[in-house]
Amino acid sequence: MTGEEIQQYALSISQKLPKAELTHPFGSDIDVFKVMDKVFMLSSELNGQKFVNLKCAPEHSEMLRDIYDSIHVGYHMNKRHWISIYEGEQINEELLEDLVHISYELVTQKLTKAQKNVLAIHAE
Repeated sequence: MTGEEIQQYALSISQKLPKAELTHPFGSDIDVFKVMDKVFMLSSELNGQKFVNLKCAPEHSEMLRDIYDSIHVGYHMNKRHWISIYEGEQINEELLEDLVHISYELVTQKLTKAQKNVLAIHAE
């Protein structure tokens, strides 16, 4: 997938997730996706290369970086808990969809009980 395709597909997935919202706290060139004010995805460009940052369990992150040449430690994020996905032939829609959902789930697991209740109402 190209960097543009990665960004567009990740955007389409995130728009279907309960209470997910697109914000631009760092300027119009950086898309920040949040659930209940918690970031689960960023989308931007670095040196002409489009990329998507996603939250990831540290052990899963290491494995993904070993397998996929275009997955790196999270650019400008906690290197242990975030990955950056760049253009690459190995990146496909199924993988990207799984990674967006995993990122969203990791973030929603840390919500308060009240926030989880609100999220559950919107998920129905």
